[in-house]
Amino acid sequence: MAEAEVAAGESSRRFPALEGPRPVYGTCCPGAMPRTGTEVRSKALLACTSHAAGSCCGSLLLGSATMVPRMLLLLCCFCLLAFPPPGPLAVEAFVGGYGINYGRIANNIPSPDKVVELLKKSKIRNVKIYDSDHNVLDAFKGSGLNLVIAIPNGLVKDMAANESRSMDWLNQNVKPYLPQTRIVGITVGNEVLGGQDQSLYQPLVDAVKNVYNGLKRLHLEKEIELFTPHSEAVFANSYPPSACVFKEELMPYMKPLLDLFAMIHSPFYVNSYPFLAYISDPEHIDINYALFKPNNGIVDPNTSLHYDNMFDAQIDAAYAALHAAGYDDMEVRVAETGWASSGDQNEAGTSSENARTYNFNLRKRLFLRKGTPLKPKRPVKAYIFALFNENQKPGPSSERHYGLFLPDGRISYDIGVSGLLPSSASSSMLSVKKIRAGGWILHYLAMVLLSIFIFGP
Repeated sequence: MAEAEVAAGESSRRFPALEGPRPVYGTCCPGAMPRTGTEVRSKALLACTSHAAGSCCGSLLLGSATMVPRMLLLLCCFCLLAFPPPGPLAVEAFVGGYGINYGRIANNIPSPDKVVELLKKSKIRNVKIYDSDHNVLDAFKGSGLNLVIAIPNGLVKDMAANESRSMDWLNQNVKPYLPQTRIVGITVGNEVLGGQDQSLYQPLVDAVKNVYNGLKRLHLEKEIELFTPHSEAVFANSYPPSACVFKEELMPYMKPLLDLFAMIHSPFYVNSYPFLAYISDPEHIDINYALFKPNNGIVDPNTSLHYDNMFDAQIDAAYAALHAAGYDDMEVRVAETGWASSGDQNEAGTSSENARTYNFNLRKRLFLRKGTPLKPKRPVKAYIFALFNENQKPGPSSERHYGLFLPDGRISYDIGVSGLLPSSASSSMLSVKKIRAGGWILHYLAMVLLSIFIFGP
């Protein structure tokens, strides 16, 4: 990894070696109530209202309230308000399924203020950066956008040295900006394990622990998600997906990280690039399989699961590795994925058309909120790489051509991004989904019913 990238903490997107053989792929309100620990109380309330009033609670609100004995209604309200739902409303680190990486190794991209304007116009709510630049943090104040900031690789050893250094970093880069800037996550390092600088392996583990302890001291451990993104280099093999395991030599460092993330319910983040897999062996990988286009796909011989795209296969490979290591319940999310619109002569498949196809199909797939063949009920969430082409990035030409937008803010290619639907309501509002998730809909219902009791006829 070049020095400039280490300082910024960005991915070098090393070409993954292909492990193993690669084939040629040619009625009433009860149904609306949340399934929470307060379900018994909600059913009791609905029974009280619907049976006494002879209608559902929708009818009750429209004028049947007088048919309900007022003392019984008051009792229901008291029960709902006296027994709150378990736990407060938590900050959602990732809203919806679509996010973007905002890299800035360039001298021709818009100012952070203009970037916030662009993100709002494009309805992109989840943003990840590779440092904690205060100009960016200031620009995001009051925007309502979810922001993940980073401790780059160059600071990992410093964070690992002692907990006080981590506290200093948090006090300088996080605490002063909350809550106006919605800092919902912190990444510690990027693609450290499996990387060339093995001197960072143990410091990464220590740094993550120190940062977490610092968040606890600031009472932010439940407000801010902590993670470290991994490259495909942490896997010993990835084909078929069910056979994927972590490299044995990395387990002394991977296991304590996974233990901590399992305890604090942080996902496993992986940088997933079908593009890199394809350009490393274009003769044996069907580009349609990599681009989400119609193809025969593959069948995992161990699970009989069919995969019609490489993106899903790479995610399920990560799930298989977690399963083999004993972390079945950990969610896999994608920290980076994308396709270069231009590249060197030896970088097969780099074109604006392929980049548009991959990103268009990926966006459509993420907005469907569906899972993978192995985890069909767990929607996939991913940060796209990247917001802009970065003209000062080192490495092959493709490294400078991942952007969805040109430096002047125009789209690089049309994937319908200007017409994206918001993945969440305004930050000043509680969405119905969040209310239901926290069990708070019962309290809102109780307040409505209590108002009917007091002010009703």
